[in-house]
Order: sequence, then structure tokens, then C-alpha cells
Amino acid sequence: MKRIALLAVVACVIQLAGCTQPPRGGPAQGAESGPKYVVDPFWPKPLKENWIVGQIAGLHVDARDHVWVLHRPRTLLADEKAAKPDQSTRCCVAAPAVLEFDPEGNFVRGWGGPAEGYDWPQNEHGLYVDAEGYVWVAGNNAADHMILKFTREGALVLQIGKPGKSEGSASRTQLGRPANMEVDIAANELYVADGYGNKRILVLDAKTGSYKRHWGAYGGTPSDDKMPAYNPSAPPSKQFANAVHCVRLSKDGLVYVCDRGNNRIQVFRKDGTFVTEFLGVKVPATDTADLVFSPDPAQRYIVLADGQSSYLRILSRSDGTLLGSFARHGRQAGEFRSLHNLGTDSKGNLYTGEAGFGRRLQKFVRVDP
Repeated sequence: MKRIALLAVVACVIQLAGCTQPPRGGPAQGAESGPKYVVDPFWPKPLKENWIVGQIAGLHVDARDHVWVLHRPRTLLADEKAAKPDQSTRCCVAAPAVLEFDPEGNFVRGWGGPAEGYDWPQNEHGLYVDAEGYVWVAGNNAADHMILKFTREGALVLQIGKPGKSEGSASRTQLGRPANMEVDIAANELYVADGYGNKRILVLDAKTGSYKRHWGAYGGTPSDDKMPAYNPSAPPSKQFANAVHCVRLSKDGLVYVCDRGNNRIQVFRKDGTFVTEFLGVKVPATDTADLVFSPDPAQRYIVLADGQSSYLRILSRSDGTLLGSFARHGRQAGEFRSLHNLGTDSKGNLYTGEAGFGRRLQKFVRVDP
């Protein structure tokens, strides 16, 4: 009862602060506003053994509503990795790179990092847990051109690609700083936002890692030529920018791509046929960092992480219309610094991860009927 009462107080504080109000460009008075959320300031529970996390680089909620997190242990600040056995300095110890939490925020397990038998990324970026329970990890360092597949206990199953040098967006054997991935279990296909070096969506066999197909913006041939910076007054770019930051599969067979550098979402069929794009010219967003769908059968809503503006935006999935937004830039519960990753569970609750100097996990409880 005490926890529920405190959550109610937090909800009131957020509403009084205006955090649930949409910024300029939001819905008209009386328009549909989509789902509502309130931050849970008690999630997750404190980590054991003086552990601390660095920049959050990947986040996904699995079929059991367990929350999986990939962070960057090497991003701890000097005074955050100075714990000594005699306790003369108590803070801190880097947690394992991959962390699993149950729905209540209890730590379940942790693993990952450099080891024999595989090439761990130098800069972690992107995590996905597929319907069979396998955990996929990537990285976006200049030499990170691979994806790793593990059991949920951390045993290596498959490595796709290798570190070193990218072979470009036409390669059928090497990746180029992949940002994120998702698995279509029914088709046994791995979709890769490939990503920070290459400028494409890449589809691979999820069992063997063998090449199947790829495409660029508008379903065309991707180019590795340097593109001009995003300009809202210029015609939309015919190429993906740096970075192709997320790829998400909807229940009705569409592929949603966060073309982060071009401030837009592009939508495709699974064969790479372009369907539509939205957000770039409709909403004054600055960063399409990640997105998730609402868990209703029709997946009516998209929640978008506008990373640099620190907004969570609610969009209609049918046409990308902005229905509302909440949160703001800051360091308090429900606020963000460098919003980077999103996850959602079966109840529609949201989970967020921050890179940069945010380096936090947060949970937002869905509170509308």
C-alpha cells in the first residue's frame, strides 16, 4: 500500500510539472492522446555487490516480461571504479555487461564481456532476446562488425561477422557497426539495423548467419558515400544516414526503421518494399533513437524515444500522427539525459535506458484503462 501511495504522489508531481503535456506540435484539444504513463521511481532494485552500470547501450523485454539490459562497463568514470578490498574507497564495481531483471526489478543474472571463443564488441550497442530465449548482442565501435548470439545463461551459440574492417553496405559476409537487431522466429530471419558504418537493413538466416537480402532507404541500393547533414528544409535524403539505429517488426508483417540521422521512421514490407515514412516533416523531433509498439492486437500506438530532446512521443501507428508526449530533460525520476533505448512488456509498461551521462534504467507504468 505504501508503494502504491508513493506512486500516486509521483504521478501528481509529474502532472503538476507539466511532464505529461505535449510540446508544441502536439494534438489538438480533445484529440486522442494515446496511452498514459507514470514513472516508478523504485525500479529497478539496487544491484548487489556494489555494482554500478555505465552507459545503457541495449534493452529488451522478453516473452516472460523479464528486462534485459546491455551496458558499457568501460564507460564508468574514474571515481566509479575505485572500490578497494579494505573499503577505503567503496565505489564501485562494474556490473557484467548483460543484466537480466524480473518484472519487479530484482536482479536475476549477469554475464558478458571479453572472453575466449568469441569477439566481444569494443563498444556495446544493441541487445535483443528472441522468442526462443536467445540473446543477441552487437557493438558500434569502428572495429565492431559482428553480432553475437548467446543462450540466456551466456553461452555462445553463434558469431556473425568479425572485428577489423568493414566491407561496405554491399557485403554479404561482413557487417558494418550494427546498431540493433530483431528476429522473425516464424521465418527464421534476423533483421539488422546495420547501422553506424553501413547504411542498410540486412536480413540473415537466424540459425546460420548466412546472407539473405538487404536494402537501403526507400528500398533502394544503399550507398556508403558521405551524406550531407539532415536539413529539414531540404528534400528527404534518398539514403539512410548515420545511424540506422533501430529495426522493429510489427505483428502485421511490416518493418519499422529508425533512420536517426535523417529524423524519420521508414516502413517496409519484409522483402524491402518501401511502404511509407513519417515523423521527419510532421513532427519537430530531433532524434528518432528507438521505438516500440503498444501490446494490443492491432499495435495501435508507437512510443518513440526522441533522444536528444528527452521526450517520449506517442504516435498513431496507422499514419505517424503525433498524439502526445511526456518527460523532459533532467536528472530526476521520469526525466532523461541521452535517452537511448526503449522496451515494453505485455502490460504496456515502458522501460528506458540512457547513454551519455544519463546511464539509468527507468520504468514507466501504463496507467490508462
